[in-house]
Amino acid sequence: MAQAIKRILPTLDRILIQRAEAITTTKGGIVLPEKSVGKVLQGTVVAVGPGARNPQNGNYIPVGVKEGDRVLLPEFGGTTVELEDKKEYILFRESDILAKLE
Repeated sequence: MAQAIKRILPTLDRILIQRAEAITTTKGGIVLPEKSVGKVLQGTVVAVGPGARNPQNGNYIPVGVKEGDRVLLPEFGGTTVELEDKKEYILFRESDILAKLE
């Protein structure tokens, strides 16, 4: 998996995120159908671009998250990327991410 992820290097202020898995069973063991499980709005940062360019001097403005951070995502948006390991990842701009979770 790490080999496939290393092949994708986000540009500028883009961030590659793996969405968290949806919980499909309750604590009591009841299996929930897919339609009743909502979209998971959390994810883990997998790769980060160098940052946006400062228009005045051309230097990079660093991104506020790093690999391994958990973030809160918007319900819609992002670009879906499917890698060789058949997992779905999503590319977001830094400005699209709602919050960083502790």
